[in-house]
Amino acid sequence: MLQNPNTGETMVQRLFGTDGIRGEIVAANPDEKAALASLHEERSVCPTLMRLVGEALGHLIDTLPCEGELVVIGWDERPGNQALVDGVTLGLRLAGCSVTHVGICATPALHYAVLWHKARLGCMITASHNPASDSGIKVFDAEGYKTSPELEDRISELVYALCEEEREIDEIDHAELSQPNEPASLEWGRTNHPLWLSQRFTHFKRLFGTETLSTNFIQQPLLLDCSKGSASSWFAEWLTHNGIETREMSREAAELNKSCGAGEFSPTAAWTFEEAAASEHVLLKNLKQAPCGTLVGAALDGDGDRCLVIESTESGFRVIDGDAMADAFVVAGTQQQSPWLIAASIESDLALLSSLGRLPVKVTSIETAVGDRWLSHALRSSLVLDSQMPRMVGVEDSGHAVLPSPHPHDEQHWSLVGDGSATLVAYLLARSAARTELLMIRGWKQRISVQNVQRELWNGVNDLSDEIENIARDHFELCGEVTQWKRHGLEGEENLMLIEALLNGEPLSLGIRNSGTQAKISISLRLSSALEHEPLASVMPKLASHLAEAMC
Repeated sequence: MLQNPNTGETMVQRLFGTDGIRGEIVAANPDEKAALASLHEERSVCPTLMRLVGEALGHLIDTLPCEGELVVIGWDERPGNQALVDGVTLGLRLAGCSVTHVGICATPALHYAVLWHKARLGCMITASHNPASDSGIKVFDAEGYKTSPELEDRISELVYALCEEEREIDEIDHAELSQPNEPASLEWGRTNHPLWLSQRFTHFKRLFGTETLSTNFIQQPLLLDCSKGSASSWFAEWLTHNGIETREMSREAAELNKSCGAGEFSPTAAWTFEEAAASEHVLLKNLKQAPCGTLVGAALDGDGDRCLVIESTESGFRVIDGDAMADAFVVAGTQQQSPWLIAASIESDLALLSSLGRLPVKVTSIETAVGDRWLSHALRSSLVLDSQMPRMVGVEDSGHAVLPSPHPHDEQHWSLVGDGSATLVAYLLARSAARTELLMIRGWKQRISVQNVQRELWNGVNDLSDEIENIARDHFELCGEVTQWKRHGLEGEENLMLIEALLNGEPLSLGIRNSGTQAKISISLRLSSALEHEPLASVMPKLASHLAEAMC
């Protein structure tokens, strides 16, 4: 529990961060309150915590839209996950839910399993790109969308309320209720994910107006790194079968996410040939020199919901990030002259949002909070019943690309999901379909964080926020003419201060927000043009220094 510094009232600490609950896996703590305290104080998760979350979900299930009591659970290959799966299963069944396990899978496959099984909820046991020693939970509703902060707050409140009750669980009940109601179909995800991708492949080909994957921009076998996640068992073979000779590299990695995968790459990363060869990363060290501009590799993260592509340069290799891939989708997909809708987070390139007027088709853009659930939320209301794939994409530079997917029981009904394998396939098709060289207009961006801060001292609207705004404006005015200054927040970022303005007629953006769960505050500066950014960029250490002094 926390005390509100302004009112003195007791507040429930949120269990959920930007994307679910995450922490280091530890053994079950018999003391429920201690298990909760360990999440906040030591960043650890245990089966006891997962049982509490499962119970809370089970008690809330009747308040959610749709009918039924079925919950599906999937997980990735972290050594401690089975105990967490048992814990959340136990909690759900104690609360009267029916539970089905779909086994080891990627997070997008869990989304698909929710729809396929017509489940009321879905739980994915994962910590995404975090080390294999970490895990946690992501919760999905009956439509396959991640839960809202409002529901997560209700879950948190109920978990704390459950801790106040005196309850004992019989050992026999514990053993029985830790198992799913029906025998687990543990290969469900691995079997159905490639079939689902093949179905989406057909729709992507229609979207981009091409029938095949071209190899003109790939001069050697594509090296694929699925971070030793679920897709490492099938995706390379799927690509090879569909015309792109591919070799999976992460099978040689020591464990999930260790020296492999997209989680170790920055969206703006680049390497010389020598730096790549000397790297311990299983993808980088195996890359071979290729003609400038050709694709040489691709990396997914551990739970398979995002993708980054590697391109050759004259001196080495560079990342093609989520923003560049979304730009390629729109450029290649304008052949049919239909409007596009783009949702992009506050950390995406401003050029993606402000420079698409070059295209011969209308593009509507929406800026969102950080997190792929907000991309889906921004696009969801624009989905309509149609046999044709909607022309929309939600994007983060980290490699999340939320794209439409047909519902398994109705091909005119579309859902939205971020899937690293589908993102790569869509990007390869966009490159294949391009009638001319894809034009990637890129801006400039920089992000820094101030660590070990007292998060409650920043809320985006207080006196400290005003001080930061004044420092930034004074600095920008030294760099040129500042017009159309606007300060505001965004849904989903309760402590965000977002400043938008024109500098000499060019868009700029400054965003400052607390981390979802950690004691740090992030500063993000974006420009629509990469030219002459150095005078502006010097404001970053000024802001960081002021925040460190005020908040540490």
